[in-house]
Amino acid sequence: MRVIAGKYRSRRLKGPAKLRLRPTSDRLRETLFNILGPAVEDSLFVDVYAGTGAIGIEAISRGAREAIFIEAHAASARRVRENLETLGIRGGAEIIAADAVRGLEKLAARRLMADFIFLDPPYDDAEEPLRALEFLDASHLIAPRGIVIVEHHRKRDLPERFSRLERTRLVEQGDAALSFYRLAAAA
Repeated sequence: MRVIAGKYRSRRLKGPAKLRLRPTSDRLRETLFNILGPAVEDSLFVDVYAGTGAIGIEAISRGAREAIFIEAHAASARRVRENLETLGIRGGAEIIAADAVRGLEKLAARRLMADFIFLDPPYDDAEEPLRALEFLDASHLIAPRGIVIVEHHRKRDLPERFSRLERTRLVEQGDAALSFYRLAAAA
């Protein structure tokens, strides 16, 4: 695994090793950040189910003001910390050791508004992305022009609409898909 572009371009990241993770492929990460483009600069980027931290680190490398990593598994949270330390990233990064909804609740309690929230739940847990999306739909954690992105298996259908969130784009690549959600105009 490597950082694709920006300040830490081509730097290697420690992968999952013995951790039971399915990291986002370099190709899919590149597609994601090509879509997000320069909007990542100076953003608050939240990487939920962070795993190795590759997505949030890519955001930092591309100029995000801050990346917050939410990871429930202690070994994975340590891997995120190791990757940040290896790159010498000290400021602008925070790790929250909690499950997805509890971590998002902590951010909402701080009245933060995220520009990007990336969710990469386990593919085999059909309920996990729904719990996180339903929480985000009811919260005020998403900035007015913010985007929530969910990585999921391409054969897994996610709802097109919640009360306030609506899917605006679906990108499929190999077995993976990215669903992009924004706050609905009428919300």
